[in-house]
Amino acid sequence: MAVNLVNVEQVSKVYGTRALLDGVSLGVSEGDRIGVVGRNGDGKTTLIRMLAKLEDADTGRVTHNGGLRLGVLTQHDSLDPAKTVRQEVIGDLADHEWAGSSKIRDVLTGLFGGLALPGFEHGLDTVIAPLSGGERRRIALAKLLIEEQDLIVLDEPTNHLDVEGISWLAGHLRTRRSALVCVTHDRWFLDQVCTRMWDVQRGTVHEYEGGYSDYVFARAERERIASTEESKRQNLMRKELAWLRRGAPARTSKPRYRIEAANELIADVPPPRDTSELMKFANARLGKTVFDLEDVTVQAGPKTLLTHLTWQLGPGDRVGLVGVNGAGKTSLLRALAEACRTQGDEQPAAGKVVVGKTVKLAYLSQEVSELNPNLRVLEAVQQVRDRVDLGKGREMTAGQLCEQFGFTKEKQWTPVGDLSGGERRRLQILRLLMDEPNVLFLDEPTNDLDIETLTQLEDLLDSWPGSMIVISHDRFFIERTTDKVMALLGDRALRMLPRGIDEYLERRQKMEEESTPSAAAPRTPTGSAAAPAVSAQEARAAKKELQKVERQLDKLSTRETALHKQIADNATDFEKVAGLDAELRELVTERDELEMRWLELAEDA
Repeated sequence: MAVNLVNVEQVSKVYGTRALLDGVSLGVSEGDRIGVVGRNGDGKTTLIRMLAKLEDADTGRVTHNGGLRLGVLTQHDSLDPAKTVRQEVIGDLADHEWAGSSKIRDVLTGLFGGLALPGFEHGLDTVIAPLSGGERRRIALAKLLIEEQDLIVLDEPTNHLDVEGISWLAGHLRTRRSALVCVTHDRWFLDQVCTRMWDVQRGTVHEYEGGYSDYVFARAERERIASTEESKRQNLMRKELAWLRRGAPARTSKPRYRIEAANELIADVPPPRDTSELMKFANARLGKTVFDLEDVTVQAGPKTLLTHLTWQLGPGDRVGLVGVNGAGKTSLLRALAEACRTQGDEQPAAGKVVVGKTVKLAYLSQEVSELNPNLRVLEAVQQVRDRVDLGKGREMTAGQLCEQFGFTKEKQWTPVGDLSGGERRRLQILRLLMDEPNVLFLDEPTNDLDIETLTQLEDLLDSWPGSMIVISHDRFFIERTTDKVMALLGDRALRMLPRGIDEYLERRQKMEEESTPSAAAPRTPTGSAAAPAVSAQEARAAKKELQKVERQLDKLSTRETALHKQIADNATDFEKVAGLDAELRELVTERDELEMRWLELAEDA
């Protein structure tokens, strides 16, 4: 029987006049992997902070099992800015100790792309102070995962990770023995990692068995039973359910309620998109030309990102763009946007971009544009226009679209300055769509959006007629809103991927293997060039000497500890301390030489 690790009993929490949690009782046991979902502001972070005893409940109590080893990743790290990455992540471990640990090597490689920390100016010796928020967050996550815990609590762990990083983290967490409670809006990640779901809604927490797909099925069934069939027809959850059952195969292997009820529920739900109808409408709005690129070179400052790019974005094309960080995804969108803004007068470094005469582009960048903080939400939307044409005779007012994006009638009169980061992101997307563009560039549109808002945005984009390019690390969003995936693999070329993101990950893994000298040998932290292949006899000899060096290092470590103790015991005898200090310096020099020899032997062994 699994040991209970944490108990939450009748917990309540009130902020101002609003009850975030009201009489909530939950438990976490050994082996649990729990995903926490819900709207922004409904209390997900508050719940896990109280679970971890980082925040007190107003009423009720939270109890931890005696001796619980707890690891927590909050949205704000507690790293010391004066320390280096090595000091925060590795601590006092000698190079041969941490480099000899497969767990530490796996974490550093998975989160940073290599033991030498490519992308950090001084590798492990980079000082934390000048690093970006995303880099600091990865460091905090690495520090957490290297340690051993009984329970890990993670708040948005996929933020600032690319597709490869998210895929690695999912695999890593699946193999850990620790229990897990995780708040995230990444639905693919939830499906891969979690076996239970907590849905935080209006002060209560509903529990479901299974991952995200199972949760959607079960919640839809619960709502079907609780409501009339006609009102249920209007619920977006049915469309999400139809997508999971039809559009994306094998999302769940263990449905935990009656599949017959699910099939009955979605029997009359049309496919997410009528592609041919949308294509016809897009042609009418855009003509035959949207963006034609011929032998284009894209640069960012002095760095060349793409060369000899010949590609066409046609009317109605819906493209998901993935790739390694720094490969040029955002730069490509910016080059196209600039050519559109100047009607083709502003061209890239080389080659030619032809822009269709009827193109009306809306570009959602990663930076949230500043709005007048004194404007109300509805006023900010009505600044663009009062009504929007959704095609096929469908029209929505600014107020109706605000409601679809989670801005209730009361929220529509909130000053923009009082909105959270996620709410401002929603408002930014809303204003773009109100301008009735026929081409959309979305650069990380899912940042700061909760799952319900994501499903609403996806539903709106399903019936949106036009051309679209989406850059996102959210696999679920890309698969849901686009029809084809293209990739920048860091080789200055744009490639079509018929099998989507799975093919991208396979290609990236193959590139990593080809660039690694030996799959069996750990990469050294110095990032040195590949050593020539060694024979089996040489490898055996290296392994034998490696064991000898490790024994010597252990003896030196013991002697070093004893010397430090002797120096402390004879602090007032300056002559003796001087002699001990000289011996200690010699010992440290010998240890450094042995550690370098250990790293050399590790390559051969």
